Amino acid sequence: MQAFSFTSRTLANSLIAARRRGVDVQIMADREQTFSGEASRIPDLSKSGITVVLETRYQSAHNKVMVIDAGSADAAVITGSYNWTYAAENKNAENVMILRHNPEIANAYAANWRRHRADALPYFRDESTIQ
Repeated sequence: MQAFSFTSRTLANSLIAARRRGVDVQIMADREQTFSGEASRIPDLSKSGITVVLETRYQSAHNKVMVIDAGSADAAVITGSYNWTYAAENKNAENVMILRHNPEIANAYAANWRRHRADALPYFRDESTIQ
């Protein structure tokens, strides 16, 4: 998953539950958004054992992408303007696109995720530990 802003408790709880079921959940988030407010769910996700890394290369890592089961016939991609936030769900005019059963698109998004992951830094709760 790539996230610009992540404040949705519902989605965070779902990802934590998936992790507890043995699903490999990995999140890449924008560094500034992660530390800019108290509502970020990134600390909760990290505490649950989910791998969290932060993009620092760009002014804004403005991606909103979820890749599910890349490499399988059931692969899916969720993307659009929709941030993973309460405001996106309840207050904003947003768009979201869900592409199911399209391994080629899922693989392309997964490759893009890996490219960004190569430059990302591990998340630490104390921002001062990030170089």
